[in-house]
Amino acid sequence: MKAEYTDVRQHILDQGKAIITRKGFAGVGLNEILTAADVPKGSFYHYFKSKELFGEALLADYVQQYRVDMDTLLSRPGKTAAEALMTYWASWFADSSETSCGCRCLVVKLSSEVADMSEPMRTALRDGTSRIIERLTRTIEQGMADGSLAPVSEPARMAQTLYQLWLGAALLTKLRRDASAMQSAWTSTLDLLQLPPATHP
Repeated sequence: MKAEYTDVRQHILDQGKAIITRKGFAGVGLNEILTAADVPKGSFYHYFKSKELFGEALLADYVQQYRVDMDTLLSRPGKTAAEALMTYWASWFADSSETSCGCRCLVVKLSSEVADMSEPMRTALRDGTSRIIERLTRTIEQGMADGSLAPVSEPARMAQTLYQLWLGAALLTKLRRDASAMQSAWTSTLDLLQLPPATHP
């Protein structure tokens, strides 16, 4: 029974995420989520007592999976911390493309929308991005330890600066429909980390 509960709940979250990434939270009605997931309204309310609580669960699920994927990129054997970090930023080019439904797109899509709409969803996004920055901080500290990154007086501030830089670049990419902001973020990241010039993906 527990496995069935987890599967149905996750299926609803997965279907909802695919739609909301494209249309935003307010632009998607409950019936559209129910139709995509092919579940009755009663089943939806069994797992989520309201659309807002569904949104909160959706963001928590997104952050959890994002952190797993992020850790995979940042922990690849044989790579220095600097190489792993740039591999992570390189992945943003694909995840922010017009055809992508990647997790970063969900942050860009929902951050400004839900901040004024739902306090629980705003908090879920805030806490989620804070944990992402914490993981980046650890990677920068590892880079300083393995000698692949120049010393940084405040790794946490550097991690926050870089994440904000790329999040802004992802937003501008959606507005411009081209990769110029990403290219600029790539060059600025190399400069901030004092790394040699490298070709972006």
